[in-house]
Amino acid sequence: MNLLLISNSTRAGQEYLRYPLPWIERFLQGVHEVVFVPYAAVTFSFAEYERRVAERFAELGIRIRSVHRTKDPRAMIHQAEAICVGGGNTFALTKKMQEQGLMQAIGRRLRADVPYVGWSAGSNVCCPTICTTNDMPIVRPVSFRAIGAVKFQINPHYLDANPEGHAGETREQRLLEYIEANPRRWVAGLREGTMLHYANEQLELIGDRPMRLFRKGIAPFEVQPGDDLSFLL
Repeated sequence: MNLLLISNSTRAGQEYLRYPLPWIERFLQGVHEVVFVPYAAVTFSFAEYERRVAERFAELGIRIRSVHRTKDPRAMIHQAEAICVGGGNTFALTKKMQEQGLMQAIGRRLRADVPYVGWSAGSNVCCPTICTTNDMPIVRPVSFRAIGAVKFQINPHYLDANPEGHAGETREQRLLEYIEANPRRWVAGLREGTMLHYANEQLELIGDRPMRLFRKGIAPFEVQPGDDLSFLL
């Protein structure tokens, strides 16, 4: 596997995909064309999503080809030099990917070491399931099953904050509920501005913030960039 799983696409006050771009450039070194999956877009078109990503990747000299423009998305994935799955609504993304057989197609390509870049929902679908997304189920996919490229769950945009006056569950409480129901699964709370790089059977946390980890029977704890994460594999 050769994965770059990013928590969020944009930092406040910055251009779209600006902060992770140096890491994407390093990760996709030597790649000339990327197949893009835009299906997490809901309030704007797939074509607009393609345009936004293509504009940024053009700075790296990389061409973007979107699967929504072909009658055979699986064939495009099969021929891909690299694969990119954008963020948005995870349920919308999953439903469309399942309908087109892209979960299995991408999984096969990842096992052949084809590079994969995903952010937010695009990171969620690399997990065994999409059950630790933050998104509303605005549509119903066939199942919650995802690609399963990693053995743990990711919660992108992980937040510690509990705003004054807020009486609902915190993000940590929701993830504690998840591990109670799924006691064998690790969950990585991936804070904004951070990403996970998985290559050569090694997992690395990149960024300037720690990641919070959850598993039933273990008190939630923090890991720092550079720490050994092999236990997640």
